Amino acid sequence: MRGLRGVGLRMVGFWWEAGVASRENLALKTPRRLEALFLTLSGETLTVTVAYNNSGSCQTEEIVSSEMNVLGKFVFPGRREIHVMDTDYEQYAILRVSLQWQNNEFYVFKYFTRSLGGECEPGFLKFRELTTDMGLYLVGRHGRCARLLKGDLT
Repeated sequence: MRGLRGVGLRMVGFWWEAGVASRENLALKTPRRLEALFLTLSGETLTVTVAYNNSGSCQTEEIVSSEMNVLGKFVFPGRREIHVMDTDYEQYAILRVSLQWQNNEFYVFKYFTRSLGGECEPGFLKFRELTTDMGLYLVGRHGRCARLLKGDLT
């Protein structure tokens, strides 16, 4: 469990969504668009505060992980799972998010950064390599909802 706590502890803090890849067009065209995450860890509980842009309106949601394991997988209510595929903990994280919708399981790969860096970052190149066969790709938008979550109103 010590290694798991290390993964969770090193992932805490603010993350911008900088890229999304999915075979499912639905995952990329949703009107409820994720902009950022803020992760906190208390004991063995990982809490994710999410900032969404929902058709122009900012929304936040707090989700508490119900389970973590040593492989960097976090399980959330509603049959949602996040698996840390690759990260350097300082600049980028590549996550695979799985969720159930209408009795089907969907996978979405997400690329997060700690800052609004460019597309030439080593993490972004790894993200593109992992997702080249998916066919659908989108660079995230960094709007006011993400800045509100971070507390940066400038």
